[in-house]
Amino acid sequence: MSEPIQPVFTIDKLYVKDLSVEIPNAPQIFLEREQPKVDLQIQNGAGQIGDGVYEAFLTATVTAKVGEKTMFLIEVTQAGIFQIRNLGQEDMDVVLGVGCPNILYPYLREVVTDSATRAGFMPVVLAPMNFEALYMQRQQQQQQEQQQQGIIAPGGNA
Repeated sequence: MSEPIQPVFTIDKLYVKDLSVEIPNAPQIFLEREQPKVDLQIQNGAGQIGDGVYEAFLTATVTAKVGEKTMFLIEVTQAGIFQIRNLGQEDMDVVLGVGCPNILYPYLREVVTDSATRAGFMPVVLAPMNFEALYMQRQQQQQQEQQQQGIIAPGGNA
């Protein structure tokens, strides 16, 4: 009797793929005493780069503004190379959409905090994120869109 094929998941490399820090209103912006409004945008993605080898990434764009003036803009892409084998497509989607972002996020948070501090500002500490909930939300949106497309037939007849 042959043994079932075991799934494989290993981290080959974690790295900062891209980092940008902009302080468009320096040096005057350092004289501002008002607390900035901080906006965070996060995107994630993944792609196959070899046989059983994938790159997953998270990109954070952090913008701090005082009124209409941009205090700073930090954009970081934290990436990783992962070996993932012997998984079905549904499991692969979950690993790339939930597992890999969960591994990358603490590193992304550290780079954002360090970048803000090195730029001369108070540390920006990103709150923990639930990538499983975000993944499930995205799945539900896709299902709803597919259902809506299936309900409305060409010519407007349902």
